Amino acid sequence: MRIVRYATRDGARRGVLVGDVVHSAAPDLSPGAVVGRLDSVTLLAPCSPRMIVCAGSNYVGQLAEKGLTRPERPMLFLKAPNAVTGPDTAVLRPSELRRLEYEGELAVVIGRTARAVPPDQVEDVILGYTCANDVTAADWRADGQWARAKSADTFCPLGPWIETDVGDPQELTITTRLEDLVVQQAPTSEMVFGVRELVAYATRWFTLQAGDVLLTGSPAGVGPIVPGDIVEVEISGIGTLRNTVTAKE
Repeated sequence: MRIVRYATRDGARRGVLVGDVVHSAAPDLSPGAVVGRLDSVTLLAPCSPRMIVCAGSNYVGQLAEKGLTRPERPMLFLKAPNAVTGPDTAVLRPSELRRLEYEGELAVVIGRTARAVPPDQVEDVILGYTCANDVTAADWRADGQWARAKSADTFCPLGPWIETDVGDPQELTITTRLEDLVVQQAPTSEMVFGVRELVAYATRWFTLQAGDVLLTGSPAGVGPIVPGDIVEVEISGIGTLRNTVTAKE
């Protein structure tokens, strides 16, 4: 099942994508009335998280690229909810930045309250998966200002929908394209800590609610983006998230 959020005159609504047609969603997420064809509907970020937990340095390729050692436990940080934006929207690049970076990632969307979840019960609290771009202001991060570097407005594109029927999340492939050039590509099996380990570890410290998001880390190949660039994050079995970088006025 593909769960979407779409814009209406009365605000955001949850829907279900069947083929290329968006339907309204019943409380049990079964398809309701037809809303319209996908190309006629404005999709929003597929969830509105209260909390965004992120895993850093979680791909073996990125560790090798940076000359880092394997962490003993997941390295977690947070992005603020204001950073969320949807598919086909602008990523705003502050004018004072010297370097803004893309980071294609698999995002886990929580389906119900999750607290101290054992690894063998993680699937019970996951609604599904979506694509994410952990946009990062590299020079602010270098100055130690991680909150600003990771959480400025539009620094967390999510979408285009939540896929609930992924199968094994460690058997997917992440591909990031910059202007149609592949700049990142790796199987999710290269994660240092898999989805089960990340959710179990994160919920030891943070109570996650339905709609909250856990970003699982980015593969090797992180690089700069400038105004005018089109960034696509594609994950096999899920879809493609596309955003354009725009100078912030």
